[in-house]
Amino acid sequence: MEHGIEIEETTVARGGRVRSGNSHATPGTVVALGPRDSLVGTLTVDGDVRVQGTVEGEIRASGDVDVERSARVQARVEGATVTVRGNVTGNIAARRRLILGGSGHVTGDVRAAKLQVEDGAIMNGSISMGPVDELTFETTGADSDTGETAPDPSS
Repeated sequence: MEHGIEIEETTVARGGRVRSGNSHATPGTVVALGPRDSLVGTLTVDGDVRVQGTVEGEIRASGDVDVERSARVQARVEGATVTVRGNVTGNIAARRRLILGGSGHVTGDVRAAKLQVEDGAIMNGSISMGPVDELTFETTGADSDTGETAPDPSS
C-alpha cells in the first residue's frame, strides 16, 4: 500500500502527526518518510528529517536531513548537515556540511559551509562554499529554480 501526504505549509511531528499553525515538533524529533511514502508541499521540522520515499516541494529542518538511497526528491532542501545518497533535483543549503554519498545524485545549486564528496557521487550545478546562515536562495537574489541572479532593475 502506498502512503501519500499532501501538505501546503505544515509542521510534521514524530509519528506522522500533522500540526498546523505555529506549533513545532519537539527538538530532537526525527521525522521519517518511508520508501512507500510521498510528500507534496513544504515540510518544516524542528529536528531531523530522514527521506526514503518521494518528496516534491521543499524540506526545511533545524537539524539534519538524510536523503537515503531509495529517495527521489524534487525540492529545495535546507538543513544543518544534509546527506544525499539518493536523487535530489533542487537547490540545497547545508548550514554545517553537505555529504554526497557514493550513490548520491544532485542536480541543483549548493550552498554549504563544508562539502564531502564520496567516489561515485554525481553533482550537476554550482557550488558555493563558506558560512551558511539561515538565509535561503531567495534572499540572495538568486532564482530558486536556476540559481541565476536576476538583473538589477536600476541598471
